[in-house]
Amino acid sequence: MFGELTRAADRPALRFNDAELTYRQLAGAAGAVAAQIQGKSRVAVWATPTIQTAVAVVGALVAGIPVVPINPKIGSRELEHILTDSKPDLNLGEEDIDITASAPLPELDIADAQPAFIVYTSGTTGPPKGVVLPRRAIVSNLDALATAWQWTSDDVLVHGLPLFHVHGLILGIVGPLRRGGSVRHIGKFSSEAVARELAGDATMMFGVPTMYHRLAADAEADPALAKAVGQARLLVSGSAALPASDHERIFKATGQRIVERYGMSETLMNCSVRADGERRPGTVGPPVDGVDLRIVDEQGNQLPDGEIGEIEVRGPNLFLEYLNRPDATAEAFRDGWFRTGDVATVDPDGYVRIVGRRATDLIKSGGYKIGAGEIENVLLEHPGVAEVAVTGEPDDDLGERIVAWIVPAGERPNEQELIDHVAKLLTPHKRPRVVRFLDALPRNDMGKVTKRALGQ
Repeated sequence: MFGELTRAADRPALRFNDAELTYRQLAGAAGAVAAQIQGKSRVAVWATPTIQTAVAVVGALVAGIPVVPINPKIGSRELEHILTDSKPDLNLGEEDIDITASAPLPELDIADAQPAFIVYTSGTTGPPKGVVLPRRAIVSNLDALATAWQWTSDDVLVHGLPLFHVHGLILGIVGPLRRGGSVRHIGKFSSEAVARELAGDATMMFGVPTMYHRLAADAEADPALAKAVGQARLLVSGSAALPASDHERIFKATGQRIVERYGMSETLMNCSVRADGERRPGTVGPPVDGVDLRIVDEQGNQLPDGEIGEIEVRGPNLFLEYLNRPDATAEAFRDGWFRTGDVATVDPDGYVRIVGRRATDLIKSGGYKIGAGEIENVLLEHPGVAEVAVTGEPDDDLGERIVAWIVPAGERPNEQELIDHVAKLLTPHKRPRVVRFLDALPRNDMGKVTKRALGQ
């Protein structure tokens, strides 16, 4: 999985603020972790944004021992559920990892189907489920992304993402190390820290929409920061849809168009705009190499391009199972295809447009299927709207009525003006029937709006 480790080069591998390791040092520290956990069947890692977390994960992977990343901000009930469900033999925290230690890397022949990670879902519809990801999925998907993004050992990645999730840990730490490149983790995200790295030798940035929203505002206010960001080879956004307005703001300020990709814990990355492809706002590009994708109706019939339906995928990127949940695993598949629960359309050229989650973002109103994301993007074009989430709620006449949850940009805008704004730019049946104002939208640790919390 990590060819550069076995070559033990004196090139930079990891830097977390003031802590830094070359590949030679990382190989020694990872070898020490592997010796420390030898014989264990599963380890939990307290996934703080530190170099110790990265070393612990690499050590477990070279030892062939599955990792259960734990959100350091987790609540006591959820922590108890995860530890009871996954039953790790050992819990590793920062204090358990000595980054100056050194031991030889183990020489093991580890099967592709061997679990590498057990990543717990956010638990929006019940207790979190443990997604068992095999080494096959990690390797094949990171290599597919390398092709899509022209990602090489010359790239230096900067990010400030949490390390208990697929985006920050598997893509953001394991990804650069598999390429033989380098990663700079800045701890807590700030535009200034990102710009400082990109003004130096960093070439890529991974972020979520909330980060790019802040980056857009800061780049507009600071030409030097905008210039630094403009030097990036690739800016990649994921974990949620990036509003088209922020796409354009970043482009106008920096000259960079952001690459969007689409994935989830169970599948890793399914789609991405290519580095040399059209970076079209509102799309996540075509499927990456090795991934088959189709759009289906509620009965599982494949739909033609342009029609809204659920995304189903298959390929070597798929998880093995939900840990201890054969019922949920069986329910998640249909004829070998994983049912993502995400709703999308496909453009004639194969670019996928995500509408949202089937449960919260597909609104059935007056006989129409309406995607919440389309309405959200249009509302964000209104100068009185800073943030927005669109949901559906029961309506005796329409089935569901469209509700817009608005965080105002300054003075509260007129409700009817917002409704008319949508009706003019889209079609009348897509206009919100209700507008509600909030001081802030509820979000999870990855910056995703938790729509189920709205109205509670």
